[in-house]
Order: sequence, then C-alpha cells, then structure tokens
Amino acid sequence: MIWLTWRQFRVQFLVVATVIVAAGITLAITGPGLADDYRRLADSFIESLGFQRFNPFLYIAGQALLYVTPPVIGAFWGAPLVARELETGTHRLVWSQSIGRRRWLATKLGVTGGAAIAITGLLSLAVTWWAEPIDKAINAGQDSNTYLPRMFPPVFAARGLVPIGYAAFAFALGVALGLVIRRTVVSLAVTLAAVILIQIITPTLIRPHLLAPTDKLIVASAENVRGFGLSGDGPSPTVKELEVATGAVGAWKLSDDTVDKSGKALSTLPDWVIKCAPAPPPGLAQAPTSDADRTACFQRLADEGYRQHLRYYTADKFWDLQWREFGFFLLIAVALGGFSFWRIRRDLS
Repeated sequence: MIWLTWRQFRVQFLVVATVIVAAGITLAITGPGLADDYRRLADSFIESLGFQRFNPFLYIAGQALLYVTPPVIGAFWGAPLVARELETGTHRLVWSQSIGRRRWLATKLGVTGGAAIAITGLLSLAVTWWAEPIDKAINAGQDSNTYLPRMFPPVFAARGLVPIGYAAFAFALGVALGLVIRRTVVSLAVTLAAVILIQIITPTLIRPHLLAPTDKLIVASAENVRGFGLSGDGPSPTVKELEVATGAVGAWKLSDDTVDKSGKALSTLPDWVIKCAPAPPPGLAQAPTSDADRTACFQRLADEGYRQHLRYYTADKFWDLQWREFGFFLLIAVALGGFSFWRIRRDLS
C-alpha cells in the first residue's frame, strides 16, 4: 500500500521537492557569507544590503516560497489524493482487496502528509536560518524601507513553525474537500482559494486573539506621531515612531485609538487638533503649521487628557506567538483528518 501510494504521488512530490531542494542549496551556499557580513559590518549591515542584488532577491524569494508552498500542497497534493480515486472509481478495486478503508486512507495521509510537513519544515528552517542576520539587525533598530521586523505579518508567516502549521492545515483541508466534493478539479480550485483566503485573514482575524497583546496609553507628541486621526486610522506611528512611543524595538502594532480622559475611543476630534498636523508638502493649499503651534497643540492634548491607546506585540513574543499559531492550525488539521476518517467510513461506497 505504501509503494502504491508513492507511485501515485511521486510526480507531484518530485516537482515540489526539486524546487525546494534547489532553494535550500542556494540558501546554504549564500547563508554563511550573509552572516559574515553581519558580523563584519555591524551597524551598517542593512545599509550595505542596499548595494547588493542577489541577497535582497533571495530574501524576497524565500518568503514568497513559504507563502506559496501551503496552497500548492493543499491544492495539488491534498485535494487530488482521494478525490481522483473517487472520481475514477479506482478506490473500489483497493477496497475489494484485503485493505480496509481506514488503512487505505491512513497510508495516504501518512505518506503524503508526512512528506508535506517535512518539506515545508526544511524550507522554513533554511529560510529562517538564512534570514537570521537580517532579522537581528532590524530588531536591533537598524533602519530600512525594505526589511520589516519578523513580528510583522508579511515576515511572521514566513518564519519558524507557522509555515509548517499552514502546510498541515492546507493538506488536511484538501483531503477533506476532496472527500466531500469528489471532483478533482473542483476540489483543487476550492482548496487553493480557501487556503489563500485563510493566509490573508489570519493576521487580522486570528493571530491577534492567540496571545494577549501589550496595552499602553501614551501622550501624543510630535516625536511619536505624524498627525492625528481616529480609532485605528491615526495617528498611525511609523515603525520608528512606535519605538519612540513604546520603547519596544521590532514591535507589531495591532491597534492605535485616540481616547479621552475616561478611556473612551473617540469618533470625532476637536477642530483645533488640525494644528497638531505637520506642515503640508509644498504645493498644497493648506496653511503650514508652525512648530510653536504644534507644540501648543500637543500640550493642550495632554492637558485635556487625550491619549493614544496602543495595542502591540513586542519582539520577544515572537516564539510564543509562533507556537500558538502553529498549534492552532495543527489542531484544525487533526480535526479535518478525523472528519476524513469519519466521512470515508460512513458516507462513501
């Protein structure tokens, strides 16, 4: 049964494995040089990357591969695994032998699912190891317009354990949908769309609920905000401004609300708050705000009890949040696997 499963699965495996092995070899060759640059250049390491082409390309390509791998595994490994057999009727031949349904499914899930997890894990390990000098430099406070702290959503899902959890979930979802839909192409398309959708909504709808964030009230000033807005839309500190406001380097901001002295989030702001805004770019009709007016405006904000309520994850919560998100998707994968065993036992002939 294992040999049969391998023969049916080997083409998809070899295609994906070839790409990932090539990427792993490239990262293994270039990684020591990147680490050596980090040790040698110290505070100018990130700046030096701006004069390179290959390493920045590898940085982006590695992250892109880890985002692409789970949908590909779910759609092209998970969805056809059982759906193709049900669609063509070849499952009846196997079931008529001495091999039972559960053993048949368990073998398929074990061989293919194990390979999916192993390949994704190796790629994630390689990318996380290779990018470690860049992540350390950013978390140490080096400025960059290209590289983000590893707590930020675009980077977080391409590091550590999270890609493995996504791959397990995507594979289990593909198998379950194949059992329900029983059409290979339709199952593939639905799985691909569903996994991509989950990847998109997780940073805003799932991840913030997995771990309690840090809450902090700050007095707004010209140093920690660029202007003023309302609940979530402003003042929107930049990465550097968030560091000034909270003292947390590499933190990921979840929300930023303007509140009054009672702690209530505001829906409107006084008209005079416009004086807190920085001077407009040349060519705009708005009258410039003087430094004295801005200082007076921020002082009035403080005197009247207005504060910014920030919720954020600090950089040291990275692995705690990684384990929680990995565990969340792994539990869903196990639940989907249980559903698949129930479905194949109860509802298929």
